[in-house]
Amino acid sequence: MASFVIEGGHRLCGEIHPQGAKNEVLQIICATLLTAEEVTVNNIPDILDVNNLIQLLREMGVTVAKKGIDSYSFKAENVDLAYLESDEFLKKCSSLRGSVMLIGPMVARFGKALISKPGGDKIGRRRLDTHFVGIQNLGADFRYDEGRGIYEITADRLQGSYMLLDEASVTGTANIVMAGLPCLPKALLPSTTLPANLTCNNSAGCSTGWERKSAELPPTCLLLKVWKNCMARNTPYCPI
Repeated sequence: MASFVIEGGHRLCGEIHPQGAKNEVLQIICATLLTAEEVTVNNIPDILDVNNLIQLLREMGVTVAKKGIDSYSFKAENVDLAYLESDEFLKKCSSLRGSVMLIGPMVARFGKALISKPGGDKIGRRRLDTHFVGIQNLGADFRYDEGRGIYEITADRLQGSYMLLDEASVTGTANIVMAGLPCLPKALLPSTTLPANLTCNNSAGCSTGWERKSAELPPTCLLLKVWKNCMARNTPYCPI
């Protein structure tokens, strides 16, 4: 087995350019589905899961252009909703755990999402119910098709909700935040972690901020102030 031998006692100098984090960039790439405008994302790591998600968005009808070594632009102007019903799409979702992050943006913008049970790394306890219950609290309906092994999520109208998440899930928080963007006037998520894609949402014109609503609520309480024009700003820029 390969190993690193680290010898101390030497002065360190020089510069490094940290690679973008896989989990965060998966969320941000999915967030580009929230708008029909072009979104540029920089410092995207060259990792299989990330590349697979980018290719999946291409097949969904998103215009993807590589602008540099680690820079891509995404324009989800003509998303092929019929493709989301196909077995090909659902099979690809099942092999990519990050595909669960498609639910929030798709429900927010189109009122519908289909996804098979995601695969990916098998590391410890990886729950999805935080995603599902949170988005249900915003007014979405979940139905599991046992025959096809897929989840169908529909929402005629989402609405803001005060909810206490069962766990402080990074991806669960991000998914609920994205699903909650059309909600008026706000959604409150106690027991959250602060996901990187809040920066992306703020860049797209959303107003999000930390606020203690009352003394009874936990200090890690995210109050999402969401406005109708949150996706109206042109060419959002999302650094990783």
